[in-house]
Amino acid sequence: MEKKSFTFEEIKLKLVNYCVYQDRCHAEVEQKMKEFLLIDEAKEEIILYLMKENYLNEERFTRSYIRGKFYIKHWGRNKIKMNLKQKQISEKLMNMCFDEIYEEDYFKTIQRIYEDYSSKQKGLQEYQRKSKTIKYLMSRGFEYEKINDIFD
Repeated sequence: MEKKSFTFEEIKLKLVNYCVYQDRCHAEVEQKMKEFLLIDEAKEEIILYLMKENYLNEERFTRSYIRGKFYIKHWGRNKIKMNLKQKQISEKLMNMCFDEIYEEDYFKTIQRIYEDYSSKQKGLQEYQRKSKTIKYLMSRGFEYEKINDIFD
């Protein structure tokens, strides 16, 4: 199937809609642009336009990503960080945006997941259940120190 060709304005509109549908980061927009055969100058112009018109806002993206992955998917900070790194979000911006997660909510979430998961581990010694549950929480991206806080 041959690629349909679009005008510059059509491509720009498609990318505006892509950003309006859901917050995007630069890496996602650049990936999306690969569908259209654009010269570098055109890509640059579109990125600048999207930023200028606030369709593309890396901080807003990072904040909504952190909120969603924690409050909806219940991921820990480590997993969120790893995924944001893959999206080429800077460490500095990440750290600035982690205030989207309230410490108390974080603690309660670890506690809740711990209790839920632990209660499903049948026929295990207490220490086995504990270590299995800690492993599970760490795989969800929660920090070992934070998990340990629930035992104090």
